[in-house]
Amino acid sequence: MAQHYDIIGDIHGCNNTLISMLEALGYAKKSDYYQHPNRKVIFVGDFIDRGPLQLETIRTVRAMVAANQAHAVMGNHEFNAIAYITPDKVEGGYLRAHTSRNRRNHRAFLQAMEQHPEQYEDVINWFKTLPLWLDLGNLRIVHACWDQLGIDQISETYSADGLMDEALFIASNDPSKWEFHVVENLLKGKTIKLLNNHTFTDPNGITRDNMRIRWWDNKATTYKSAFMGAARDIEHINDTAIDTEHLIIYEEDEVPLLIGHYWMQDEPALLAPNIACVDYSIAKRNGKLCAYRWDGESKLDSAKFICVPRLES
Repeated sequence: MAQHYDIIGDIHGCNNTLISMLEALGYAKKSDYYQHPNRKVIFVGDFIDRGPLQLETIRTVRAMVAANQAHAVMGNHEFNAIAYITPDKVEGGYLRAHTSRNRRNHRAFLQAMEQHPEQYEDVINWFKTLPLWLDLGNLRIVHACWDQLGIDQISETYSADGLMDEALFIASNDPSKWEFHVVENLLKGKTIKLLNNHTFTDPNGITRDNMRIRWWDNKATTYKSAFMGAARDIEHINDTAIDTEHLIIYEEDEVPLLIGHYWMQDEPALLAPNIACVDYSIAKRNGKLCAYRWDGESKLDSAKFICVPRLES
């Protein structure tokens, strides 16, 4: 019997909105988890940070995964949370430095952990069980970018199921290692440096000298056409040609790929006939939580997105 999946985007501590989405999709609560008679959920990561209901969100997702009603992959925010608490045995301190900027980005999650310190280790250990990608044969899930060469490297060197052991995690926090660059692609997307020391300020107020790109798009041959980000920022990007070696490419005859991460806006639309992003900026006050209802199709259909508005104040 074919499996039917509902792929839900980044949640960022908005558990009330997540419950609204599950109910809109026809899931009902049984005991401590939500289930559907003939569907399962796949979560694309980024359960934490920003929103007000950190532990509640983790409990909802974790209960569904434990009951085999859902799969989940790691997002960059879960990866960062692990690194934030993991000692750096070489340089001292932690693998993710405790700078004011990093503390600010993790504030909501850290405050939740301060209120429930007895749960901190258990939550982090659960994050460590999340795979970097999910390949179901006729459907693929990754948080930001399907880097097949990188996935092959990790599979051959570490684990074919995308799980991170300690050695891979340590290496993926070291910019001198190939593992760092592969995991950056998978969880944060492909980026390129801007020309002539150019910078722009992203929606989080962070000054950037690089930009996320449409890594799958072989038509993205200029900085402007390759830019992946807020519409307000594209006017600051030059329309200068770039070397197409920056592309990773995901061919249109490959199986459908669902991603999150990119803070999309407006009405949901496909990125390519076989690629959809389900992150529609839930962390913003006027954002929404989106999902894609997949029923085995090899070409995706924009009519199969479903969204609910953010409920958290």
